[in-house]
Amino acid sequence: MTEYLKHFEWWIWTWHAISVPNDSATRRRDRFADMINSIESLRDSLHFEEEPASFAAALIRDTGTAQ
Repeated sequence: MTEYLKHFEWWIWTWHAISVPNDSATRRRDRFADMINSIESLRDSLHFEEEPASFAAALIRDTGTAQ
């Protein structure tokens, strides 16, 4: 992860010509890195649902099945 953070700081410096200015920015950078790791951990674990995603889709699917 430290390689990623170094790249992140390089990116900020390259595009904005500023360094990470203070502790608040460093904490935000770390939280951002944690969020990226959390999202990457979900890779290949999310799947489409078998059920319709909306009420309208459920109505279309179940047309004529009511008793």
